[in-house]
Amino acid sequence: MCATCAIRYGAMHGVSFATSPTTVVCNQRARPDDERPLARVAGKTQRMSEHLRIAIVGAGAIGGWIGARLSASGHDVSALARGATLAALREHGFRTHEAQRVLTARVVASDRATDLGVQDLVFITVKQPALAEVADALVQLTGPQTILVSAMNGVPWWFFAGIDPAQGGPRSVWTPLQSIDPGGTLCARMPAERILGCVVHASCTTQSPGDVVHKGGNGLILGEAAGGPSARLSRVVRMLEGAGFDATASERIQKDIWYKLWGNMTMNPISAFTGATCDRILDDELVNRYVQQVMAEAAQIGSRIGCPITESARDRIEVTRRLGAFKTSMLQDVEAGRALELDALLAAPREIAARVDVATPAMDALLGLTRLFARMRGLYPH
Repeated sequence: MCATCAIRYGAMHGVSFATSPTTVVCNQRARPDDERPLARVAGKTQRMSEHLRIAIVGAGAIGGWIGARLSASGHDVSALARGATLAALREHGFRTHEAQRVLTARVVASDRATDLGVQDLVFITVKQPALAEVADALVQLTGPQTILVSAMNGVPWWFFAGIDPAQGGPRSVWTPLQSIDPGGTLCARMPAERILGCVVHASCTTQSPGDVVHKGGNGLILGEAAGGPSARLSRVVRMLEGAGFDATASERIQKDIWYKLWGNMTMNPISAFTGATCDRILDDELVNRYVQQVMAEAAQIGSRIGCPITESARDRIEVTRRLGAFKTSMLQDVEAGRALELDALLAAPREIAARVDVATPAMDALLGLTRLFARMRGLYPH
């Protein structure tokens, strides 16, 4: 960032600068309405309309990126974290590398939800295997008006809240998915009426705990779990736009979730057990053909649950190919020794398929191979 851009950024966001002009440091706290920070949206400068208490549960790559932006735009942001991430956040706050700048933003971090208190908004950005572990904390952060923003990969526990049972058989088909919510515990503790679903279209990695690199993409799609418009959905979208995200509202967020899943349910697991980057996966003729078989099964499931896919698998693969030689998040998890989120990406779609009578031999094989690989390395439970 040049000096001129740095001055403009400081004027917009009310931030101060460290010695290097490429480092943006935000230590702002709550301020009166007439002093709230300015944000640039679609080329226009506008003042934030609300000052919110926001918690990030899962301060990894995506959570850290979102948290830094929201803190820099003037909200009181806290993070539930532990271990090295907690230590890093306490030491230097959120730190995000974006384009030619490093954004460092204030955050209150703790490993106890009771230290953070009830929030206006809670972003759930943990990996699916960790969700059950943080369920108690999420309840402690939630008050009567708290909105939970579910920004996780794959099929979420509340997925069927906005699905019309007439799309795929009797209501019994749409009971909680045992692969991701055994016994319906999550649905009971975090019901759909509290949820805004969020689909993230961005690439971020952590180069060290609490230190995030944003590589591309700026999209957040949000929608009510039960579908349709709402005042709170519009309010949250505006708030995220004010923080610099390309945020949009969806009439039916399940369609957006299923579309993203259709595109990444193959690349992630195949890269995990082969160690290959996506270009190598797609360059192999036999593997490419297999990827399309899994995508065809997922598209068929989508057609049975009101989430049709209108794009061809080949066209979607070409989009992925243009991204070049990149490591998927699941391959990064393997290399870091972290548990793999196979249930949300593969086990849940397979369970849905069984409920709507779609055969999934290719998907079954992919789940079986990746699950065995992960179990042999202690990355998936036996």
